[in-house]
Amino acid sequence: MKYYIIAGEASGDLHGSNLIKELKKLDAAATIRCWGGDKMQEVGGELVKHYRDLAFMGFTEVLMNLRTIFRNLKFCKKDILQFQPDILILIDYPGFNLRIAKWAKQKGLKVIYYISPQVWAWKENRVKAMKKCIDKMLVILPFEKKYFHDKWNWDVEYVGHPLVEEIERYKVQGTRNKFADKPIVALLPGSRKQEIIKKLPVMLQVSKHFPGYQFIVAQAPSIADSFYQVFTSRFPNVSIVNGKTYELLMQAKAAMVTSGTATLETALFEVPEVVCYKGSPISYQIGKRLIKVKFISLVNLIMDKLVVKELIQNNLTVENLKQELQELITNDARIAGVKKDYAALKQLLSEGGNASAQAARSIIDFLTTEAV
Repeated sequence: MKYYIIAGEASGDLHGSNLIKELKKLDAAATIRCWGGDKMQEVGGELVKHYRDLAFMGFTEVLMNLRTIFRNLKFCKKDILQFQPDILILIDYPGFNLRIAKWAKQKGLKVIYYISPQVWAWKENRVKAMKKCIDKMLVILPFEKKYFHDKWNWDVEYVGHPLVEEIERYKVQGTRNKFADKPIVALLPGSRKQEIIKKLPVMLQVSKHFPGYQFIVAQAPSIADSFYQVFTSRFPNVSIVNGKTYELLMQAKAAMVTSGTATLETALFEVPEVVCYKGSPISYQIGKRLIKVKFISLVNLIMDKLVVKELIQNNLTVENLKQELQELITNDARIAGVKKDYAALKQLLSEGGNASAQAARSIIDFLTTEAV
């Protein structure tokens, strides 16, 4: 079978690579063409576009890059038609992928969406169009199955969260280099330059108040060392690691983490964390009026309560971060409570079994049924 997979971010590249591995186990003759990153390419996907050329964050950034986005859409459609896949698999990245899904349906292509857009947070009306152009939806958050069924009368399939298997595999097989003799605080400021510029300087200022700790920045794979060094060079107890985020989280005593998938990864490594978010003033004000959820971190959303502190926009200050970090490294009762909630979170995310294997099986079953 011929598979065309589109992922537009680092997390999509990770989940896409695990999906490709599982698809190849079930379909030895699989030919896979993809938009993603190094991980998808390493496991046998023929890479068309790298996600570093696709990622634009926030309303203003998207507006500034509209010409590039439309050029990518045009090229993608042409490439899909030339490849003529048996199935189009879209991984998250809704601004781009939902446009491709609508077009693909009009062209008579079969569409599976793996990792739903977060329509429960904002742009709920997208669901009406999604139901029309997506043949099968595979979701990875436990509350999404009920949300789509009860509110939209749409039966979607919950396959579990792929990060659970990925992190458990790393805990068993991962490398164990020692980064520092001091206890470590991990800094995960995001994967895009725009968000790093907003958050990393605040995180770094906190390091001055904890001279007994080593603060280590997890470098995004698509961003050069020199970009980070502009920020970190003035702080003696700060260093950078590249491509070793999981190894860093294995050793960290606490973490300061930008909102997004990284909050979930940190929780699954059982590291007490404080969640940081700061966008451009315009993007934040627009988002504040549109987003309907109580929390911004996936940890809190899934657990439906405040498990980890969220410091958002004007509340993301050096003083607030310092106070929260102090709690996370010295308050034993607080640490124990966080880790108890993390264990419950992992249990919820494991209910679907091995997510990548389940998703691959569902895709193959769909293709087999359609072929009959």
